[in-house]
Amino acid sequence: MTVAVFSPLTLHSAETAVKGEDGKYMTTEGMPTYNVGSDGTVDWYTYSGYRRYHADCHTCHGPDGQGSSYAPALAHSLKTLTYEQFMDVVVNGRQKVGVAENQVMPAFAQNVNVMCYIDDLYVYLKARADDAVPRGRPAKREDKPKVATQNEDSCLGRGG
Repeated sequence: MTVAVFSPLTLHSAETAVKGEDGKYMTTEGMPTYNVGSDGTVDWYTYSGYRRYHADCHTCHGPDGQGSSYAPALAHSLKTLTYEQFMDVVVNGRQKVGVAENQVMPAFAQNVNVMCYIDDLYVYLKARADDAVPRGRPAKREDKPKVATQNEDSCLGRGG
């Protein structure tokens, strides 16, 4: 594969993305990452991140992570934000006050529709930041792993 994969500290080639038992791809450092096949097929979690982003984040951050008058372009922010920094901002929120601006990112720690899919959101936005996926809904995706449904049900308090 020729897709570049970035960890918080180092540039990686797609060959370093390792697929785990749950179908998630991880860097050699153990950070979540995306996988895009040579035919444009994205992994399930990147696709899920696209869906979750457009359900919960695009109202402020604009379609496809491109930003808006309310909030910054996350497709740009994730060029430099580490996974840990991304998690911190989403969980705890952030306020940025300046002479010409007052931006407030609310904390989403109590929002299961965000927190149950936080890695999905990260890998989608990281793929956008790295230009690994174009704007718009991914045309092809891997099937949803059974364990993804089980983890989702558990996190959302569904099922037995």
